[in-house]
Amino acid sequence: MDKKDILIVDDEPDTLLILGKAIAARGYSVATAKNGSDAILLAKSVHPNLIILDILMPDMDGAEVAARLKEDSQTKDIPVIFLTCLITRKEEGSGKRYHDAADHLFVAKPYDMEELISHIAVLISKPALVKNSI
Repeated sequence: MDKKDILIVDDEPDTLLILGKAIAARGYSVATAKNGSDAILLAKSVHPNLIILDILMPDMDGAEVAARLKEDSQTKDIPVIFLTCLITRKEEGSGKRYHDAADHLFVAKPYDMEELISHIAVLISKPALVKNSI
């Protein structure tokens, strides 16, 4: 099985460290970026299988990063999971799946690591089924 690349983008160093270690421990290769500009550059050079993206960042918010990635032919098909405090765990667990127009998945902070890993596995292994299964 090929090692899959995950790009984690967050302006909080502790989040990058903790999330990066947890995902790497599951066999994924991890790259990190602390802002939106670096995320776009890394996405173009590394071409990760999936991006985990914070929404609230000081230089460029996650929505703008995702929009720019979708506009670029090199990065437009990379699935994105938004980690956000803009929805609650209760809202996330209500049975409604939060997606934006580009069908990015939203996961509430604080997140459950096992659920997040499950979302990653689904999005990476079955990208054609994402719209119907999540």
